[in-house]
Amino acid sequence: MAKLYFRHGTVGSAKTLNLLAVAHNYRQQGKKIVLLKPEMDTRFGREQIKSRAGLEMAADVLVTPETNIFELDLEGVSCILVDEAQFFSAQTIEQLRQVTLLKDIPVICYGLRTDFRSKLFEGSLRLMELADSIEEVKATCHYCNRKSIMNIKHVNGVPTLDGPSVQLGAEETYFPVCYRCYAQQLKLVEMCEPQLATV
Repeated sequence: MAKLYFRHGTVGSAKTLNLLAVAHNYRQQGKKIVLLKPEMDTRFGREQIKSRAGLEMAADVLVTPETNIFELDLEGVSCILVDEAQFFSAQTIEQLRQVTLLKDIPVICYGLRTDFRSKLFEGSLRLMELADSIEEVKATCHYCNRKSIMNIKHVNGVPTLDGPSVQLGAEETYFPVCYRCYAQQLKLVEMCEPQLATV
């Protein structure tokens, strides 16, 4: 049976670069793939899947909450690759799960695990619940050399917990951080200082 994969990481962890490398490998072997991305992600152009390293490919399908995955042409497809999966609805993730069962096509989803408030996105939550394989794409903290596990949001250079959960940005808005730096930058450190002192 084909598997559903969730490869998550903080901002700047090369998730999209990884996706594009996998896509390239399939195509080099003459295999058919389908590239999905959320329609609302227009940071690099409406149809473009682009890594911060500069590599890019055009998405085959722009997904909305109303998209029915089973209406797509999946004949002869070897793999479905999903960029920014955190923005997908739970229903779309459930359809992708069913594709692995009914069509025997592996689905590899890349995305953030949590938002800048440390809350799971809807798509990420459903992937954590349903995926056969959950893998972390690792990156280091923007402020130190620890592993990043959080995404911190800046507005005019100031860390904040304010604003909508879904707000598209890039390096100038969001940074990958470890939890210690997340707590210190957002002044949460006073709440857990005794524990931090022993880390």
